[in-house]
Amino acid sequence: MRIDKFLKVSRLIKRRPVANEACDAGRVSVNGRVVKASADVKVGDVIEIRFGDKVTKAEVMRVAETVRKEEAKEMVKFL
Repeated sequence: MRIDKFLKVSRLIKRRPVANEACDAGRVSVNGRVVKASADVKVGDVIEIRFGDKVTKAEVMRVAETVRKEEAKEMVKFL
């Protein structure tokens, strides 16, 4: 699954265009590597998102095209 879609589905970022902008600006990295919005993400990857001085790190636990709001929390484990 594309990283921008995963960020939206897992609700780490609220909207997909915002996730696209964050990737294009170099604020999103997967396994320590800065990625573009089209990069693939799989179970076990560590995602790091930087907004200003705030850094969010999360490990991908599950990948699904669509999930309900309650299930979105199970998609990532915060580090």
